[in-house]
Amino acid sequence: MTHVLRQAGRPDIAAMHRVRTAVRENRLSSPGRITEADYVDAIERSGRGWVVESDGQVAGFAVGLLGGNIWALFVHPDHEGRGYGKALHDAMVGWLRSQGVARLWLTTAPGTRAERFYVSRGWRPCGIVQGGEMRLELDAPGAMPARFETEAS
Repeated sequence: MTHVLRQAGRPDIAAMHRVRTAVRENRLSSPGRITEADYVDAIERSGRGWVVESDGQVAGFAVGLLGGNIWALFVHPDHEGRGYGKALHDAMVGWLRSQGVARLWLTTAPGTRAERFYVSRGWRPCGIVQGGEMRLELDAPGAMPARFETEAS
């Protein structure tokens, strides 16, 4: 089995969306809500994306936006546990840091494998935001963490 980590492009969008709609956690309530134009903007204008291919098929993808938001990091359920998520995470975080982004953030459902994955990679839970999701942040080494206001604050 061969796997390749590379930058995502327009030809990958359909496969990325297949991965996104196949996940068991953090599922889209309306899969049509995210359009091809959303992917194009995220990987060409607002940020950058990466895919992991396993035997020529997209097995996972990640997209980081220049504002520091992690737009997506998903691995197809058939390919979990192979280190693809860590490789995608590290490529994305490394690129965002190289662009001068000091604070990264994302939201995910609380109590999920995704939350545990990010915390294990050094992300800090910052509270529950509107809509019930957990906000996590990752500051650049040496940066002072900001206080994030949550609904309960």
